[in-house]
Amino acid sequence: MLRFIISRLLQMIPVLLIIATLTFFMIRLAPGGPFDAEKTVSPEIRVALEKHYRMVNPDGSPRSLWLQLGDYFENLARGDLGPSSKYSSRTVNELIAESFPVSAELALWSLLVALAFGLPAGIIASLRPNTASDYVPSSLAMAGISIPNFVIGPLLVLIFALHFEWVRVSGWNDWIDRILPSITLGLLYAAYIARLTRGGMLEILSQDFIRTAHAKGASHLRVVLKHALRGGLVPVVSYLGPAVAGLVTGSFVVESIFQIPGLGRHFVNAAFNRDYTMVLGAVIFYATLIVIFNLLVDIILVWMDPKQKFA
Repeated sequence: MLRFIISRLLQMIPVLLIIATLTFFMIRLAPGGPFDAEKTVSPEIRVALEKHYRMVNPDGSPRSLWLQLGDYFENLARGDLGPSSKYSSRTVNELIAESFPVSAELALWSLLVALAFGLPAGIIASLRPNTASDYVPSSLAMAGISIPNFVIGPLLVLIFALHFEWVRVSGWNDWIDRILPSITLGLLYAAYIARLTRGGMLEILSQDFIRTAHAKGASHLRVVLKHALRGGLVPVVSYLGPAVAGLVTGSFVVESIFQIPGLGRHFVNAAFNRDYTMVLGAVIFYATLIVIFNLLVDIILVWMDPKQKFA
C-alpha cells in the first residue's frame, strides 16, 4: 500500500503542472487584466504595479509569459502561491487558509445531507423493485439530477426564507445559516447516491450467497445490513471521491447565492477581476484535493472488497 500511495503522489506532480500551465495561459489570454478596473490609476502607478507583480521587466517592457510561468513555478515549489492583485495586502495562501474552512464545512454538511437522503432512498428502492417503493424514490432522484442548484437555491430561499421566514436569506453565523446552503448543494449528490445505491444493492441481492443466507434462516433485516450492504455500497464509495471534490468545488454558485464567505466566492471574484494568482492558486489547491480524495477512496475500496488489489 505504501508503494501505491507514493506512486500516486508522484503521478500527481506532472498532472498539477499541466493543470497549472493550462490555467496560467487561459487566464492570461482572456481579455482584460487585473488593473483594468482601477479607473483612477495613472500610467506610472499601473507600470509600478505590473513591475511589483513581475508582469513587465524592470525597464517597463513586456515580460514573456513563459518567464512569468517559470517565476510562478519557482514560487510554487516553495509553497508560495503569490500575492493577490485584488487584495494587495494579502497573499493567496492567506486567503485560502482563511476561506477554505468555510467551504469545507459547507461540503461536510452537504455530504451528510446527501448520504442521509440518498442511502435510505436507494436501499428502499432496491428492496421492492418495480413497485411504488421503487418508483417514488427513483423519480425524486431523477428530479434531483435534472434540477441544477442555481435553481434549487433561489426556490428554497423564496419558500423558507422569504415566505415562511424560518431561516435567513444569507450569512454564515450560526447553525440555522447552514440549512439551506447544505440542502441546496447536497440534493444533487443525494440523487446520484440514491441511484447508485439502488443499482449496487439490486446486484448484490441477486447473488447466491444472499439466497443462502435466507435459506439458513437469517432475518431479512440481517441479510440486508450485514451481507448485502457492504457490497452494495461499493459503487457509492467509488463515487464519493469525485463527489466530495465536487461538493468542495461546486460550492461556487451556492456560496454566491447565500453570500457565504468561502473559497468559492474568492474564486468567482478573482475570475471577474482577473486576479491571476488567486485563480491559479485556487485551481491548484482544488486539483490537489481531488487527487487526495480519489486516493483515499481507492484505499477504502480495497478494504471493502478484498478481491481488489492496489495497482
